[in-house]
Amino acid sequence: MTKIPVIIDCDPGHDDALMLMLAHGSGSFDIKAVTISAGNQTQAKTLQNALKVLTLIGATEIPVYHGAEKPLFRELVVADYAHGETGLNSPSLPVPTMQAQPISAVEGIAEILSASETPVTIVPTGPLTNIATFLLAYPHLKGKIERISLMGGGIFRGNMSPLAEFNIYADPEAAAIVFRAGLPITMCGLDVTHKALVYQKDIELLRALGNQTGRVAADLMEFYSIFYRENRVELNGGAALHDPCAIAWLMNPGIFTTKSCYVDVETKGELTRGATVVDFYNTLQREPNATVAYDIDRDAFMDMLFNAIKALP
Repeated sequence: MTKIPVIIDCDPGHDDALMLMLAHGSGSFDIKAVTISAGNQTQAKTLQNALKVLTLIGATEIPVYHGAEKPLFRELVVADYAHGETGLNSPSLPVPTMQAQPISAVEGIAEILSASETPVTIVPTGPLTNIATFLLAYPHLKGKIERISLMGGGIFRGNMSPLAEFNIYADPEAAAIVFRAGLPITMCGLDVTHKALVYQKDIELLRALGNQTGRVAADLMEFYSIFYRENRVELNGGAALHDPCAIAWLMNPGIFTTKSCYVDVETKGELTRGATVVDFYNTLQREPNATVAYDIDRDAFMDMLFNAIKALP
């Protein structure tokens, strides 16, 4: 099987942790690097969390690069209310046995793309600051990007405001740069990720896998689910596995329902900062710039996740 070359840009984060487990455990990807964004917590904390997760899953050969400390023009907003003080609250993560690279995420992406003989897919699951900065700094390397498969935005709902999702809200200017870059984009927003739900029965199945990664994944989901059960009661006890969707789509797009749409990002609205304006009904008659996911076969998605985590230490 030919592995898909990817660079993963993330801000771990409980759902980021399971995304990394899915990406590595599936065997479907040649993970060129993991680059880190501030988002769910500060850059220092999300970087440590990534090193811990990669140590846990036996992926210490993957280079990790530190990213931007804050959004392009705005102050940093973190999601400690969902992910805790560390950004990845759980009692069972190991001490990292690896260190970050000495150069930045943007420099690392540039080096990897310059050296790559084939285009590389970028998978951002946090705020898009690193990716936007790279596109501005190295426009001549844009052709080395196969696709951007991102978690962010929403068609009909938000979670930071009625219309804005956290990753896009955190750095709307960066998101606007990415969506306007002319690259193929897959957008896995809240409309689909709020159907990619993990329930208590799934947590018990993760723990029953019998390996260390399965137990850690269960511990992480126990903590993560608290926020959803208290604050997203419309999900009926489920917690949204946002970030793994961006990887799962690359593995098997057939489990998703998607539509090609024109998407832009609101950067100036008083009530709509960070809203992804998805022209779902083609009102503007603009050329689509994104494949927008809005439904998922949850059972198939969870099977992919279980199988990947079972393959890990």
